[in-house]
Amino acid sequence: MADAGRVIAGTARGVRLAAPGPGTRPIGDRVKQTLFAVLEPELDGARVLDLFAGSGAGGIEALSRGAAHAVFLEKDGGACRVIAENLRRTGLTDSATVVRRDVAAWLNDAAGAAAEAPFDIVLADPPYADTDALTHALQLVEPVLAQGGVVVAKHFWRDAPPARVGLLASVRDRRFGETALTFYRRQHSEEADET
Repeated sequence: MADAGRVIAGTARGVRLAAPGPGTRPIGDRVKQTLFAVLEPELDGARVLDLFAGSGAGGIEALSRGAAHAVFLEKDGGACRVIAENLRRTGLTDSATVVRRDVAAWLNDAAGAAAEAPFDIVLADPPYADTDALTHALQLVEPVLAQGGVVVAKHFWRDAPPARVGLLASVRDRRFGETALTFYRRQHSEEADET
């Protein structure tokens, strides 16, 4: 089984995570350190949604650092089994829900998504080759995001997502070689009207 790195901090620090296979792009330690340094003030007691979850490394890191609950959304059955195994390895199973479903279909299913919402933090890491998947997910995620919630999009640096999507506004970007992170904050509707 491929390796997805380790949990960097928190209750599961040092636990090695499995990856679904060689086709996945596990989040590197440097990217993970920066991502969670930015998110640290938001994590305590947060509800996290990990879209295109892959190995579940992003959501697991959030749980290890104090998030209250994480929903892992992944359409591949093998990847869902790997996420479940990684949750077992880290002892975080009771704080997690693994959903095997297409991201857009789940977000469009008002009953399914609303039952888990609102989310304080959303991590979105679609396959780099599917550039439309990220923009589409950003368009659909707003109804399940808490007021002032944060969305982090991981993407190929040349395929930057739009600066604004509905009430989501880009507030920060970070680049690490070919990988980039774009941080969005949900604006209040009055703030969006002023811009």
